[in-house]
Amino acid sequence: MDPQISISDLENVISEKVFIKIEKWNLYLGDAGLSRKLAIECISNLDRNPQEAAKLSLKSIRVKIGDGNEDISLALNAVKVRYLKIFYGNGDGTFAPPK
Repeated sequence: MDPQISISDLENVISEKVFIKIEKWNLYLGDAGLSRKLAIECISNLDRNPQEAAKLSLKSIRVKIGDGNEDISLALNAVKVRYLKIFYGNGDGTFAPPK
């Protein structure tokens, strides 16, 4: 990952591109208020390979459910990360697709 990329840049990408699929509904992490937490976790796991870093980051985020008395991991051990794609940016410090 490009060291020039900030937490805010990663947060913006996560907000717009990453969602939780519930039945036929997509809950984007930005709408759920989880994108910054995930961006911070991803950056803290940069020393690992991308697939492992993504899994660890997702598992570390706790989400309150119901009336907030219970929480679950954003990705449980039983969840398979089937559609995970790692995108490192285009080399100019942005996440715009390469030309």
